[in-house]
This record gives sequence, C-alpha cells and structure tokens, in this order.
Amino acid sequence: MKRILPWIIVLIGLSLIGIIGIQVSWVNNMVLLRQEQIKHNVEDATKWVGNELLTKRGGGFPRRPFWDDGFLSEIFRPQTIGQQVTIEEVDKKFRQAFQQYHLPEKMRFEFGIASFDALGNNAFERVSPKFLLAYSDTSNNFIFNWALEALSGTVGENLGADEILCIVIPDIRSLVLSSLRWPIIISILFTLIILAAFYITVRTMVRQKKLVEIKNDFINNMTHEFKTPLATISLAVDALRNEKVMADPARMQYFNAIIKEENQRMNRQVETILRASQLEKEDFDVQFKTVQVHPVIQRVVDTFALQLQARSGQLKLQLNATNDRMAADESHLTNMISNLIDNALKYAREDVPPVVEIQTRNEAGRLVIEIADNGIGMSKDTLKRIYEKFYRAHTGNLHNVKGFGLGLSYVKTLVDTHRGTIDAESAVGKGSTFILRFPVSKS
Repeated sequence: MKRILPWIIVLIGLSLIGIIGIQVSWVNNMVLLRQEQIKHNVEDATKWVGNELLTKRGGGFPRRPFWDDGFLSEIFRPQTIGQQVTIEEVDKKFRQAFQQYHLPEKMRFEFGIASFDALGNNAFERVSPKFLLAYSDTSNNFIFNWALEALSGTVGENLGADEILCIVIPDIRSLVLSSLRWPIIISILFTLIILAAFYITVRTMVRQKKLVEIKNDFINNMTHEFKTPLATISLAVDALRNEKVMADPARMQYFNAIIKEENQRMNRQVETILRASQLEKEDFDVQFKTVQVHPVIQRVVDTFALQLQARSGQLKLQLNATNDRMAADESHLTNMISNLIDNALKYAREDVPPVVEIQTRNEAGRLVIEIADNGIGMSKDTLKRIYEKFYRAHTGNLHNVKGFGLGLSYVKTLVDTHRGTIDAESAVGKGSTFILRFPVSKS
C-alpha cells in the first residue's frame, strides 16, 4: 500500500490535469467560435441596415458631377443619407436587424454615418451619443465599416461609394462570455466536481492507509499488552510448582498475588477494547445523577498510591471548589479521572519522579477540574491528535508506553456526553495539563 499509493496519486493527478486541460481548451475554442459568429452576424446585420438606408437615397444628380468645380459640385450635391435619417431611425433599424440575425436584443452598440465631400475628405454626419469614444478604442471593441453603394438603376450606379455606415460593438469579449454564461458555468461546475472527486478519492485512500497502519499498530500493542502478563503468569505458575515455594506460605501468597494482579491487568485491557467498541457504536449506558466530585477524585487517587510510591512520585490535591456537585455517571466520571492520571504516569520522564497535581475550582457557574503533570509533554502536532482513536504520542520506542491509544478518546467522548469541555495545554519537556469544565448542580 505504501509503495502503490504515491503512484496512484500521480496517475490520478495526471488524469485530472488532462481533463482540466481539455475543459479549458474546449471553453477557449467555444469562446473563439462564438466571437466569430457574433462578428459575422453583426456584419450581416450592418449590411442589411445599410441596404435599408440606401432606400432613402433617391435619383437625381450623382454625388460627384462630371465637372471638377467644388462650388458647382456642392450646389448640385444631393442630400446624403446621414442628412436624411435620424439617430432614432438608425437605432431602430439596427434593433430589427439584431433580432433578424439572432443577436442579443439588449446588445450594446454605437454607430455612425460618414460621407465624403467634393475634395474626397470624409466626416461623420450622424453618430450615436458614445460613438466617437468607442470608435477610438480599436483594441477592445469590434469595428465594422460598410460602404453604402448607390442603388441599382440610379444615376450614381457603378460609381464609387461616398458614404460609410460604421458600427462599433464595445468590449466584444465580455459580450461573448455573457452569451456563453451557462455553458461556462456548467464547465466550471464539472471541473469542480472532478476536483472534489479527486480530493475525496485521495483522502479516502490516505485514510485507508492510516487505518491499516492503526490496525497493525493496535495488533502489535495488543500482542505486547497480553504477552507480558501471560509470561508473568506462566513464570508464577512454574514457581508455584516448586517444592520450596510450596513449603513457604509467604512465597505462595506472593506468587498468587502476582497471578491475580496480572489477571486483573488483562481484564482491564479487555474492558478497554470492549469500551472502545461500545464508543464506536455509541452503545454505552450513562445514568446521570447528582454526584459529589471530590470524594470520587479522592477514591481514584488512592488507587494510584502504590504506583506513585514505587516510582517515588507525588500526587498533590487542591480541592478548592465550593460547589463540587454535578450531574454525572459516577462510574464514567471515575474512569475519566483515572484515565487522565494513568496517562500522566505513562508519559512521565524516566529520570524525574512523577508529580501529578489535581485542582478543582468554581468558575462562572462551572466546576473546573485541572490535572497537571511534569512528564515529557507534547508538541503542537501531537496536541491536535490526542483525541483520535488508537493514536499514541511517539516517545522513541513504539511499545515503551503501555496502552492502545483509547484513553483520551474515551475521555473526550464522555466529557461531551456530560455537556462539558476539555482543553489540553502542553510543552515538550515541561509536562501537560488537562482542564475539564462541567456545569454544576445547584441541588
């Protein structure tokens, strides 16, 4: 699994990049195609408007007389189309053309009509309000000019065009993107779905890998936890078979006590595993009643007296809470306190006698239980994971700390069940502090 997983992630990543690349290319080609389509339709619409406007030009004298005299040319010069139509008329014609050529009805556009004078100079005679500004921006705007040719059958037929109809589509790319809004949105959503699927897949695979590691670690820990007491019991049984031991009642009692202690230890380990199973199924019985916490703490402390004595340790109590009553399951509350003290002893420093301090106080209508130690402490990364099932802080040797990594997970679940909170403060080499807060009972 360790070797295959990176390759799977790489292959999925490459596939994802390929799919996203295809999506981007498709969207880009779609935008370009749509842009060319809009340009073509605008050109056709402009030609249609131009032909419609040419009907305004009647017969009569040609725009350019055969004699080259500017004065006479202007006298006999007929009216231009730009002089005969209004802005509103041209705007209406364009709206009709847009509808005919399947262009957006509310599409922004500007237009102008330019004509040539007798000397060949051109000037815009009729323009829309923002035409000149739009006409100057050739980088962002689409500009199309259409020469207004003289109508067939008129005097000016086959002569050069002397009027131009110009249309400007401001920011044509925005228009294109707006017209493709829904296809682009669907494409983006599709891409996001692919990314989400990729993330979920990789996350699931990583979690499966972690579960495999946790399972293997759990099996190793369980083997270690059961192997040691079984070996001790086996040695004690062999010793009891010795005739010298059988003849000495004190030694018989000593080895019987060892067997009993190790048997109880194995039972506790089995109970821990069963408790974890119950927590996983959320199938554990909690019977709430008003409990005085101080006597519970005192009873738990007494059970650890021999362990502390054997290690030259201390357990300091400062039960300062004036109201130590809370709604709790006494059995589970006992286990909570016991697990935290046991955790403090497990992670004590080898070269320093363990010191565990337990304080209680009242704070804003809550009962605060603080359990501090002078152990090895925890890093910030470890603090984030201490409530995970089967997680144990590494101390160099995988199995130098007894347990399955279930204690703090169990404590966190029960604290939540009792409507309380738990906070942990720690620093490497300086010990750890667990702070429990529960609502107090007034009765």
